[in-house]
Amino acid sequence: MVGVGMMRRLGVTALGLRNGPHRVTVERDLEVPAADGVTLLADRYSPADVERAPTVLVRSPYGRRGPFGLMCGQGFASHGFQAVVQSVRGGFGSGGVFEALDEREDGLATIEWLTSQPWFGGTFAMHGPSYLGYVQWAVAAEAGPELKALSMQVTASTFREAVNVGGTFALESALIWVDLTARMKSSLSGITTGIMSPRRARRATLSGRPLAELDRLATGEQQRFFQDLLVNGPDTPFWDKRDFSTTVSQVTAPVNMTGGWYDIFLPWQMKDYAALRAAGRRPYLTIGPWFHADQRMMRGSVADAIAWFRAHLLDDPSGLRAQPVRIFVTGADEWREFPDWPVPGMREERWHLHPAGALSPDEPPESDPDVYRYDPNHPTPFLGGPTLLGETHPSTDQKRLERRRDVLTFTSGVLDEDLEVIGPVTADLHVRSNRDHTDFVVRLCDVTPEGESLNLCEGMRRLVPGTPEPGPDGVRRVAVELWPVGHRFRRGHRVRVQVASGAYPRVARNSGTGAPIGSATEMLTADQEIFHAPGHPSAIMLPIVR
Repeated sequence: MVGVGMMRRLGVTALGLRNGPHRVTVERDLEVPAADGVTLLADRYSPADVERAPTVLVRSPYGRRGPFGLMCGQGFASHGFQAVVQSVRGGFGSGGVFEALDEREDGLATIEWLTSQPWFGGTFAMHGPSYLGYVQWAVAAEAGPELKALSMQVTASTFREAVNVGGTFALESALIWVDLTARMKSSLSGITTGIMSPRRARRATLSGRPLAELDRLATGEQQRFFQDLLVNGPDTPFWDKRDFSTTVSQVTAPVNMTGGWYDIFLPWQMKDYAALRAAGRRPYLTIGPWFHADQRMMRGSVADAIAWFRAHLLDDPSGLRAQPVRIFVTGADEWREFPDWPVPGMREERWHLHPAGALSPDEPPESDPDVYRYDPNHPTPFLGGPTLLGETHPSTDQKRLERRRDVLTFTSGVLDEDLEVIGPVTADLHVRSNRDHTDFVVRLCDVTPEGESLNLCEGMRRLVPGTPEPGPDGVRRVAVELWPVGHRFRRGHRVRVQVASGAYPRVARNSGTGAPIGSATEMLTADQEIFHAPGHPSAIMLPIVR
């Protein structure tokens, strides 16, 4: 008969992880007192033959057993660390009511409890992806000198802008997440829920009902957090106690970051990296060809974290790579290492939109604008790109989308040599619309010799009256921040830029009326003009590395 310990070790192996040399013991349901008297539950994994080992703290809304218990508990403890895996407030036996993104007070109370335990070895680290990474930022600046390292994946210190991408509303990701958390009743329920949540969310978004009803359609009942998101834009007080971006520069514990080119949080994770660098820190950064819940990233992140923790808690840097920045260059299909981000030698080049659907570094000629009509009753769809739980590959042939009359494309000539773009991408659009309230979406694609148009990165911007202010001719200059990119356009390929006014249901449709997004029912078409002339030179800024 196979023992419990062997089952745990086999489970870790099944997840694609490598067990360490230590036998692991587990204490279940340790009680952690929160500041308001609520009891939070945690499991403690320990290497049986190491006394008072350094501790890795993991705080999760997805349960402390099942996959997270195996990866983070068994995985770390078998390599000589203690691991405390805790269920956050309101889930999996922990008391109280789950308050999404409100994690600072419970996190600090957990650290106070942890450092007072007789088995505490004097130092600890924190680890985890997504929400489990966000909870690290919630306490990192106040955690005390015992905190020696942070390891976080596909996350950011604030979700404010990720929920409100360029002022739009990240509808599909928000709806998937509230469905996911509403239905998780056991540690293993996340497996089936992770499969079904995107499908339920998609069915709800295709119902035609107002946004305020979609959570009930997806989950069976109204979800308070979803309703809060609908009425609290990026500039409301709701976000103030949930935004830790202002404290990133105060974090002194070494930080190891992992992101994905198709992750929904990547732009804001890169801002956290920049804040640490500006404060004189030297974080490690890895970016792979992954989406948010990509299991390839999850498996590799534990091995990276073990090397990081050995370096900073056990004074053994032998497992660290030579360069702090490691990225996967798509198109070249190879990993590269750099001393910093943006990478040395990167030079921003302005590639202009031209008439007749051309794209070139040359200045545009005098020309009339291109026009299209956006109809929110039949919104421009989203076809591949950053996603929370991917059912299809996030880089998808865009031909079907590009055949639509509400999508403009601008394409370069055939490249006579390889072109590498590695770094931040922005667009500078000169636009005019008959609606003060409207959206613009910009997408960068790689067109193969066979005609496939593969999306690389994208960005959105919602316009409201006066922001930006139109000129005397009614033209507004609109800056759009796209996701960063690391890609090689191969010789014989072409560079393409899409311009549209929707990406539904990734972001909510713009009704054109300025009505609250949750209750808007009237939908007005928007007539859009995209200028490409010397006085209004629309362009995309590409980070070229030669």
